[in-house]
Amino acid sequence: MAIKSPDREISERTRRSFIVMGAGAVAGIAGWVALNHGGEEGDIPPALRGILGFNERVVRSTLYGNTHLAKTYPASAVGRIKVNGDVGLDEDENLADWHLEVTPFGASSPAAKLTLADVRALPRYEQTIDFKCVEGWSTVTQFAGARLSDFTAKFAPGSEKAGCIGMKTPDEEYYVSLDMPSAQHPQTLLAWEMNGKPLEPGHGAPLRLVTPVKYGIKNIKRIGSIEYTDTRPDDYWAERGYDWYAGL
Repeated sequence: MAIKSPDREISERTRRSFIVMGAGAVAGIAGWVALNHGGEEGDIPPALRGILGFNERVVRSTLYGNTHLAKTYPASAVGRIKVNGDVGLDEDENLADWHLEVTPFGASSPAAKLTLADVRALPRYEQTIDFKCVEGWSTVTQFAGARLSDFTAKFAPGSEKAGCIGMKTPDEEYYVSLDMPSAQHPQTLLAWEMNGKPLEPGHGAPLRLVTPVKYGIKNIKRIGSIEYTDTRPDDYWAERGYDWYAGL
């Protein structure tokens, strides 16, 4: 057997290493292209968006529905929830002038401007749930208000057929959108009360969304407008790379 010279052996090892590294680089580039092929939602690559979409479908079909409710707690478990996030909560806004604009499904402009008294005329529903933040903390909190499903039936009849619902603060600085099944969930509320007292400004007075099937980023404070549509409305945190569905 011929003995290779040290220079020749080093040369062959270098060549093999170059081929392996080249193949790895090609595979890496191919993987990057696969992950980033197509359009993005916010900062989420399409392939990762697909995984989130799969998770969304699992949650929708198996984890909750009108017969599967989020856990509720006794009053003794209630804690003090953080004032977390103030986008859309203009300190100079006169809450006495607050009203809620509603655009039903298929309408091109708001069909109604409601007062808090209009919303409070709906059947009152109270629940004590674990309010969960996407940052990782949670607090058991009592909320009271009207079911969004009751609100829809009263002030936007027929809008249950829409695919999505969009909400904005009065100054339109903060905005969310939800899938209609989540919006119609029996524990999704338009709340005016928290822990037995009217909402404070920092927590969204006079009216906020509370839905225990979503993380807090979807629980918009101080709702100024509601729109029912089949086109997914803009969403503040989805535009910044968070999962649009944001379901628990």
